[in-house]
Amino acid sequence: MIRILIADDQTLIRAGFRALLDAEPDMDVVAECGTGDEAVRLAARDRPDVVLMDIRMPHGDGLDATRRILADPGLAGTRVIILTTFELDEYIAEAVRAGAAGFLVKDTEPAELLRAVRVVHDGDALLSPSVTRRIMAALAVQSRAATPPTALDRITEREREVLQLVGEGLNNAEIAGRLFITPLTAKTHVSRIMAKLQVRDRVQLVVLAYESGLVRPGWAG
Repeated sequence: MIRILIADDQTLIRAGFRALLDAEPDMDVVAECGTGDEAVRLAARDRPDVVLMDIRMPHGDGLDATRRILADPGLAGTRVIILTTFELDEYIAEAVRAGAAGFLVKDTEPAELLRAVRVVHDGDALLSPSVTRRIMAALAVQSRAATPPTALDRITEREREVLQLVGEGLNNAEIAGRLFITPLTAKTHVSRIMAKLQVRDRVQLVVLAYESGLVRPGWAG
């Protein structure tokens, strides 16, 4: 069962999300709130697997709440999906800086939202389809101080190939097709790379791929 916390300052939005998510047999909304501070408090209390986090809320916005939740050692298994009516590049970049595993606009189709929750819960990362690879490259370069190329010395040559493809925006099935391996093997490589490079999720792998110079803007696609 995927335990979910909804944080949004609009009551109707929360009610709609709750109805959609609670109707799924593998999902359970354990709490909801309308402020960033309350999101932090409820996350610590209920330990959700996934938090659906609005950006603009009173008493601590969603980005600040995301940082605080993901900095809590007791919430190491919690993943955050940023939900917003805005799709400005700086919000996407800030969401990545904050450690979010997903970024979706609120007019996303219900099926896509449900898929996002499952994808993020499974340890993958997800961005709205309209968030292009060009934007991903830009935010990756901006998101933090550059990672020294020597950081990649910890991974094998095959893992370096996989990381490059992750940085280009490919999912596990696409990586498997490119490298003539199974999707399960691709997933295993990605998991090992994250462990070796000590990154939280796939979004952070993309950031690292750009910062290390393994992938450069314009290469993807």
